[in-house]
Amino acid sequence: MKLIFVGDPMCSWCYGFGKEMTALAKLHPELPLEIVVGGLRAGATDVLDDAGKSFRLTHWARVEEASGLPFNREGLMARKNFVYDTEPICRAVVAARIIAPDADLLAVFRALQNGFYVDAVDTTDGRVLARLASDALRKEGHSVDISAFYKVWEADSTIALAKKDFARARSLGVRSFPALLLENNGQIQTISPGYAHVEELEQHLQSALQPLHLS
Repeated sequence: MKLIFVGDPMCSWCYGFGKEMTALAKLHPELPLEIVVGGLRAGATDVLDDAGKSFRLTHWARVEEASGLPFNREGLMARKNFVYDTEPICRAVVAARIIAPDADLLAVFRALQNGFYVDAVDTTDGRVLARLASDALRKEGHSVDISAFYKVWEADSTIALAKKDFARARSLGVRSFPALLLENNGQIQTISPGYAHVEELEQHLQSALQPLHLS
C-alpha cells in the first residue's frame, strides 16, 4: 500500500499542495510516497509573454491565498525570453530518484519548487537544477556532487524515464495536477483530484483506509 502524488514542480497548485503533502506524510510515515511527475508543459517552446505572465499571476494569487506560501511576482515579471518548459525540472526529480532512491523525494520536489516560485531562478537550466536538487539531497543526508547530478540529469536514459513518468500519469487517469492517489494491491483510489488542505486529505484518506483495515 502506498500514496502516489502526481504533479509538476512548475504547477502553481502543486507548489501549494507540496506543503499539504509534507504535513500528510508526517501523519502517515507507514505509507510510502511515490512521486510521479506529470510534465504539465513538457517540451513547450513558446516564450512567456506579458499576457502569459498576467494569467499566471492570477493563479498565483489564488494559490497564495489558499496555501499561505510566498510567490516572487517581481521575479516572474522580470523574466525575459523565458520558455515555460517543465520537462527539465520534472527530469530533475527523476534524476534525484535515480541517484538516491531512498531519499525524501518530496523534499527535493519542494526545493525545486522553491527555486522557481520564491528564488525566481531559471529552472529550465540543467546546471541550476543540479545545484538545487543536490543541495536538497545533501540536506537529506545524501552526498551528491553538482556535476555528478548534472550528468545523470542530461543522460538519455533519464530523459526516457521522465517520459515514462508522463505516460504513467496519463495511465493513472490523471488529467490535472496535483492529484493524490492510494494504491493497494494494484487497485487505485483517488484521495484528492486537486489541491486540498491536509485536514481534508486526511479525512479522505481515512475514509479510504477504513474498509481496508476492516477486511
